[in-house]
Amino acid sequence: MKTETVLTNARLVLKDQVISGAVVVRDGVIAEISESHSGGGLDMEGDYLMPGLVELHTDHLEAHYSPRPGVRWNAISAIQSHDAQIASSGITTVFDCLRLGSDEDDGFKVGEMRAIADALEAARSENRLRADHLIHLRCEVSAADVLDHFADFRTDGQVRLASLMDHAPGQRQFQTMEQYTLYYKTKRGLSDEAFAHFVARRQDASARYSDEHRKAIANACAERGITVASHDDATLDHVAEAAGFGVRLAEFPTSVEAARASHDAGMSVLMGAPNVVRGGSHSGNIAAADLARKGVLDVLSSDYVPFSLIHAPFVLADEIEDIDLASAIRLVTATPAETVGLDDRGSLEAGKRADIVRVHRKTGVPVVRSVWRQGERVA
Repeated sequence: MKTETVLTNARLVLKDQVISGAVVVRDGVIAEISESHSGGGLDMEGDYLMPGLVELHTDHLEAHYSPRPGVRWNAISAIQSHDAQIASSGITTVFDCLRLGSDEDDGFKVGEMRAIADALEAARSENRLRADHLIHLRCEVSAADVLDHFADFRTDGQVRLASLMDHAPGQRQFQTMEQYTLYYKTKRGLSDEAFAHFVARRQDASARYSDEHRKAIANACAERGITVASHDDATLDHVAEAAGFGVRLAEFPTSVEAARASHDAGMSVLMGAPNVVRGGSHSGNIAAADLARKGVLDVLSSDYVPFSLIHAPFVLADEIEDIDLASAIRLVTATPAETVGLDDRGSLEAGKRADIVRVHRKTGVPVVRSVWRQGERVA
């Protein structure tokens, strides 16, 4: 028996424009986009209807699983709590980041992330989840044991994205010791001597392992069809290296030069939605809005605040003359979906999945009123 839902009297955020009209959903798929207002159906009262948001990089599940240093929460409970916040923020497809590679920043042991992935699969099979969850492996290539962690996922079909990261001082995100000192020494309260030993160990590990591990993981992803992301690229050499590995997503470039080169090379440049909402980077790097003004911002990620993914596009559309709402919403829908090969979602078009978000907004912070995933109301 076919099921049909009509969402009418809405402002429809399409790929290139916003129109007034209705969406017809049939059996979990968008059947029709109409500029007429049906006499029947569910009245959206002039609210926006937009595609379900696609989140490629969120560390939020880790925060639920390990809410305090050394604390581990029940995995299913952590996943459900995370999932509820994700869905209520309008995110219908989420790539949950799982950190691979133990370091001195409360890293997870071999097997812990595998257990989280198993719990995700169990939650999906038991119909516990509102959003569609996939896995993004955050691979700390300077960690001695990152390949052991990665081996835990060698046959896991949930893995669709892997990022290559090196957080050692003098590398990528932390090119200056001023940034690194604030992030590690000051926040941890380390003495000068303890901090010096900490820096030396991290730099030595990077020199010993990063190149080898970066190549091994990139090659394994190419064999399995997993999208590869670079992370915190800062120089043209970083970008050239990423291009050589077939990287499709440039996460959080730390210089305008690297962002422009990545964009020009055909990579999707990803920046944090919190960066947009706050008006700048919390770690002192470039502002996402500046990249948007230069036309080299392609994807937004909620990173550590799920709701920022629906908030930030409205900020960009309000504040940047050359960015309209349809263009801003593409940063969190169509472009991230296309970057990782999810061609069945990300836009309000006939034949696409009926992943739809109803948003009420006159001024300021938007309100997510309803969320549908494949035609089913989930929030």
